[in-house]
Amino acid sequence: MQRRRFIASTLAASAVLPFATVRAQTAPLPTTPVRIVVGFPPGGGTDVMARVMAQKLATLWGVPVTVENKAGAGGVIAAEYVAKQPNNGTTLLMTNISNHAIAPALYPTLGYVVERDFTPLVLVGVTPNLLICNPSKPARTVKDLVALCRDKPGTVTFGSSGAGASQHLAIELFKLRAGVDALHVPYRGSGPMLTDLIGGQIDYSFETMTSATPHVASGKLVAIAQTRPRRSKAHPEVPTVAELGYPGFDASTWYGLVGPAQMNAAMVQRMNEDFNRVLALPDVAEKLASYGAEDGGGSAAKFAEFIGTEKDKWAKVVKEARVTV
Repeated sequence: MQRRRFIASTLAASAVLPFATVRAQTAPLPTTPVRIVVGFPPGGGTDVMARVMAQKLATLWGVPVTVENKAGAGGVIAAEYVAKQPNNGTTLLMTNISNHAIAPALYPTLGYVVERDFTPLVLVGVTPNLLICNPSKPARTVKDLVALCRDKPGTVTFGSSGAGASQHLAIELFKLRAGVDALHVPYRGSGPMLTDLIGGQIDYSFETMTSATPHVASGKLVAIAQTRPRRSKAHPEVPTVAELGYPGFDASTWYGLVGPAQMNAAMVQRMNEDFNRVLALPDVAEKLASYGAEDGGGSAAKFAEFIGTEKDKWAKVVKEARVTV
């Protein structure tokens, strides 16, 4: 288990937060330090999203906001931990598709029930995964990659941030739609997986746009395709898998904030309003957009409905692909 804390600086952020004095309102908020727990190592998409939010929230709430990494089991370890914490708002989870939508279908003895053990707070953003590879790979189009997988079934390697992670399920969905076989190589987080992908130890990956973008921009990796139905504004030059012969293909990654079950309703409402305020800040919106994160914000109820839809969708993929971990 890797643990790392990031303490957001209220002084550094106050210069760019015009709402730094808004805190004194009647709705309850934590008056002691707040932790945002992340189920993956530093450097991955979930971690990046948490750190963007933490810095601004520290200023808005007037208390330290830390990011705490509890990596393992595709985010499940962190989710199980947060589900058992006090529901006073001091421990939140930057959840994502892996532990809130995919894990319930993969782990029959999961230590939490999504609807029972968490309070949805806000959807932070939805990002495509990028199909990426080392520039030295000869197959750098979807057509050529499918041909390669058919020519060498079960040997072309695809890395992911972990078994059961969104990247893993993107691979499984691709295999189903393309009718190919490939070898999944799970890692403990996006950081180490990307290191091996850059180094040529593995062949391909469906990685979150958040994590992949810096390496694509530097030329260390090549973006072959993206996995939302429409092209992201962050990578308008990269085609979607859907437009390359697989209509309707959608293997997005999403991030959101939740707390333990049965949080105070007034606190939930106030937090949701503050999260939406942070997401609307120009510098935050620009930062998230640069990583392909779109469609964030909205009510807590809207996020709860979104989670339910995603759970149903990925349960079908797990069943059809016979995914086990």
